[in-house]
Amino acid sequence: MAVSIPEDELEESFVRASGPGGQNVNKVSSAVQLRFDVAASPSLPDDVKERLIRLAGRKATGDGVIVITANRFRDQPRNREDARARLAEMVEKARVRPVFRRPTRPTLGSKQRRLVAKSTRSDIKAGRGRVTTDD
Repeated sequence: MAVSIPEDELEESFVRASGPGGQNVNKVSSAVQLRFDVAASPSLPDDVKERLIRLAGRKATGDGVIVITANRFRDQPRNREDARARLAEMVEKARVRPVFRRPTRPTLGSKQRRLVAKSTRSDIKAGRGRVTTDD
């Protein structure tokens, strides 16, 4: 099941970017700040919301809003595309439910192999030491 986030749940603002761009960088707001309110989003299930906020880390605010800043490119449309792609990738990762490890017990054979290896190692180490000659 693919998750689609409606356009009205995304909020974009444009700011001036640092980095390459020459004189253009001082005139054009090419960096994009994409905001997505995860907590208030009706298009995501609760478990995905939880994982998404945890996955976002420092990109998430205390209110559950994810802020993605994209200024990798010199032009605004490519930065918008980049920000949306990064959000989509994050949501896809959050959709995957983690597989929990089911605890198991060691088999009898594995216990025996471990003990044999320990005693072999012990014999090797016991063989080391000072050599005495009986004259």
